[in-house]
Amino acid sequence: MAKDQTILFHSTIFGPVRSRRLGVSLGVNLLPSDGKVCSFDCIYCEAGYNAQGPGKAGLPTPEKVEADLEARLADMKAKGEPLDVITFSGNGEPTVHPRFPEIIDAVVSLRDRHFPRAKVSVLSNSTRIFSPAVADALRRVDNNILKLDSAVEPTMRLIDCPGDKDFTVGRVVEALKQFRGQATIQTMLLRGEHDGTAVDNTTPEEVAALIEAYKEIGPREVMLYSLDRSTPEERLKKVPKEELAAIAARVEAAGIPCLCY
Repeated sequence: MAKDQTILFHSTIFGPVRSRRLGVSLGVNLLPSDGKVCSFDCIYCEAGYNAQGPGKAGLPTPEKVEADLEARLADMKAKGEPLDVITFSGNGEPTVHPRFPEIIDAVVSLRDRHFPRAKVSVLSNSTRIFSPAVADALRRVDNNILKLDSAVEPTMRLIDCPGDKDFTVGRVVEALKQFRGQATIQTMLLRGEHDGTAVDNTTPEEVAALIEAYKEIGPREVMLYSLDRSTPEERLKKVPKEELAAIAARVEAAGIPCLCY
């Protein structure tokens, strides 16, 4: 069962918020302020389904992103407010912005000027890592956090609903290898039902497939997490922290650093 849900960030720079994974985080939204643009249509996305549309505001220009971030960082610095990380997330997939690489460079420069100890993070669904320009930009940030929700093709398609029919588990795992030792792989673990089909990426078979994929990719670390907010598909269930910890222990036993949230 799906429900109408539109939880959007209505500005280019938002927060800071306290992230359970990253600390005090100032968000950068490279998508429209009144709609959603994403190359996935995940059944768990807190921003809702893509059917809500992209809105009318359009993508922010690099100049607007730089000006808005400059003003916010200067204000935080003047007030003595803390900042752990500047995070690209927002109303969809940040790397679909056609000028993503130059925006990364501008944000890194502003970070260096105002909060040199803060990290720059990108939360990405991995769909644009096939672009050399995007991949190079991701290498220039501190935390390149890339999604792999399942290493089993039907499960991945059920959970993530990629817009590109050529996006497959095999292709993305192969492409993720280019970030060996550099990227963090993030996996949303959940169970429940979607459109009458059971979904569960925590089964022994699913976990075994994920671990084999992680071993192929060779990430800096793996982040496992589960639902924390309302989802557009109402029949999804959060995986308890104890189960996340048990799965994380299996990943660690395979020689891969793993955190769970």
